[in-house]
Amino acid sequence: QVQVVESGGGLVQAGGSLRLSCTASGVRSDRNPMGWFRQAPGKEREGVSCISWNGASKYYAGSVNGRFTISRDNAKNTLYLQMSSLKPEDTAMYYCAAEVAFSGSWCIPLKSTYWGQGTQVTVSS
Repeated sequence: QVQVVESGGGLVQAGGSLRLSCTASGVRSDRNPMGWFRQAPGKEREGVSCISWNGASKYYAGSVNGRFTISRDNAKNTLYLQMSSLKPEDTAMYYCAAEVAFSGSWCIPLKSTYWGQGTQVTVSS
């Protein structure tokens, strides 16, 4: 049974930092790209950052490039997203996704993507 669980969200002031974690069990994360997506109220879901199975390749949305850092520890089946210099516009529900597709300029889910339940990030001004 596949289980994807996020943690680490919360309320933070603008300029602050948070680290999201995602543990994926029951899926071969060590052979599949993973990523973080977010959805704000009234907006479409967007790919924030994705990473290849070995961490060698990464994608960042333009709005977070230079502020967010994605990483993974395959030994622990865990994906991370370090978020710094947070802005109110980063406020959204953040979802971890196992088995995604990405290139240097996009990151999208697949029909086979496994999703976590989401963790809320709220940035106050």
